[in-house]
Amino acid sequence: MYSIPLQGTPVLLSSTPVVLPEMGSARAGFPSPAEDLQERAIDLGQVLVTHPQATFLIRARGNSMIDAGIHDNAILVVDRALKPQHMDIVVAIVDGEFTIKHLYKRGGRPKLKAANPTFPDITPKDGQTLEIWGVVTAGINQYRK
Repeated sequence: MYSIPLQGTPVLLSSTPVVLPEMGSARAGFPSPAEDLQERAIDLGQVLVTHPQATFLIRARGNSMIDAGIHDNAILVVDRALKPQHMDIVVAIVDGEFTIKHLYKRGGRPKLKAANPTFPDITPKDGQTLEIWGVVTAGINQYRK
C-alpha cells in the first residue's frame, strides 16, 4: 500500500512566496537554441496553488503510483477544496490509513487504483471506511541532492 504515516502532519503552504528564476524552456526531445533561455521569476505558490487556505504538502512513500510519475519521497501539492473527480489522483483515508491512488468512480462503488500493476485496487467492503482527504494537483520529484 502507498501510505503516508499518520504521525506525519500535512504541512500548510507558507504565505511567504517561493520565487525562483525561470530560465525559459528546454525541449525534452530535440535540442533547441540556447538563445531561447531568458531569466524570469516564478512564484511557485502562484503557479501551484489555487486555494491557499486548503492546500497542503504531503510527502509520498512507496512505489504504487510510479506510472503516474509519483516517485517514492515525492512532495505532493494537495488541494482539499477541490471536488474529487473520476481518475483524479487523491489522498484517501481507508480505515484510518492514508494512501495515494487514482479515484475510480464508475459502475457503482468507488475504488482506488494504483498506477503500478503490482499493486491491487482498493475496493471498500461493507463496513470499511473510505474518505477522500484531498486532490493531488502537482508533484515534485527530487532526482539528486
